[in-house]
Amino acid sequence: MSDRAALLKGIRVWLGLFVVCLVLSGATAFPLVHELRWAEDLLRALSVSEWLPGLVRWISRVREGLDTVDAEYPFVLYGTDWLAFAHLVIAVAFYGPYRDPVRNIWVVEFGMIACAGIVPLALVCGPVRGIPFWWSLIDMSFGLFGVVPLYVVRRKIKRLEALGGAAVIPGHVT
Repeated sequence: MSDRAALLKGIRVWLGLFVVCLVLSGATAFPLVHELRWAEDLLRALSVSEWLPGLVRWISRVREGLDTVDAEYPFVLYGTDWLAFAHLVIAVAFYGPYRDPVRNIWVVEFGMIACAGIVPLALVCGPVRGIPFWWSLIDMSFGLFGVVPLYVVRRKIKRLEALGGAAVIPGHVT
């Protein structure tokens, strides 16, 4: 396998991993009410409250809030439907760098900027919305973990570019 082919394969594998995680993250925003009920039941069944009582209290509080919203103001949950949809749409954007990494490196850089933006968002909006700091750290971890595959992809794209430009996709006219 040539260096070029190996780089292209690595780029596509890392992008695939990132897109799968993005889609899963988005898809899990649709059934929040049910997920929190399941999470609370699981935490109680595993006696997690003995080791992490704050976590169990927080999950119970969020579940109660979502139950109330679902029962009395279900239209508010429409916002999380749009959040889920946004994740799915952003995932589709990564088809560009999958097809032609050098030309579409900007999508990867956009993703890296978005990952970095998670940190200030969580630090500012978390306290405003009454989110415990430890939960904001969990939210920030999505940006920190998300930037890793994108950083790897960007480095590989730069190496691919140095080898001589855009990748040739069989059957694709540029």
